[in-house]
Amino acid sequence: MATGIVEVAFKAGRIAIYANRIGVDLKPEEFVIVKADKGMDLGKALQRGELYYEEALNEDLKEITRIATPDDLNRHDENRSLEDKAIRSCKEKIFKHKLPMNLVDAEYQWDRKKLTFYFTAEKRIDFRQLVKDLAAQYRTRIELRQIGVRDAARHVGGYGACGCQLCCTTFIKKFENITTQYVKDQLITTGSSKLTGICGRLKCCLSYERDFYMEELAKYPSVGDWVMTPKGKGKMKKVDIFNAVIYVSLDKDDIQRFPADEVKKLEKKKN
Repeated sequence: MATGIVEVAFKAGRIAIYANRIGVDLKPEEFVIVKADKGMDLGKALQRGELYYEEALNEDLKEITRIATPDDLNRHDENRSLEDKAIRSCKEKIFKHKLPMNLVDAEYQWDRKKLTFYFTAEKRIDFRQLVKDLAAQYRTRIELRQIGVRDAARHVGGYGACGCQLCCTTFIKKFENITTQYVKDQLITTGSSKLTGICGRLKCCLSYERDFYMEELAKYPSVGDWVMTPKGKGKMKKVDIFNAVIYVSLDKDDIQRFPADEVKKLEKKKN
């Protein structure tokens, strides 16, 4: 049933889809115990219903087993405390083995049958001895997972230049590939350090208004087009979509400003 499909969130924005075959009427933000990798995990129910039905048909979904109890949540909090200690211990071992990797975070599966360490690195790392050392210390399954810098920022969290929490830690589920073309499409000067987030990559928010810019710019001639103005023929240099103004080069050193409705694009002559 479509209503039996639930989106569940875990630490650092990790999200998966589960089947609610026990028929419990879950509320948004309610914590649940789910079947995980050879054990059980705890997550937060986010959305449910037909939105995920089509995707769920193509997956062998794990199941929600029950709503989390106060004791389950206490264990979850204990895990967070243990993770902080595990990070410090793992960093000491990384230093000992002289591995070129940056440890970002650690995450216990709720039942503590698996402990995952997240790290960034410029290349592949041979961490087999590190895994052996960690497994001997924690007596549980150890997984080391290499992640990108955007995911690392999501794990660490923080605030952007806007003063709000990072988008990747609040509502972004999947990262979009933000390129310099997004910057050019919005008429922003490239090369500014203000365009990069704490991850060192172009900010995710550059994608939020891009569709609006593309839609508006389509109403004007393109930069470099030849146009006709009240003062004669010239070449399109810049557009101000907010004030409906176009800047045109009438000769080599003369750039003038015209209302957009006074400028017409010249069609290219056919051979």
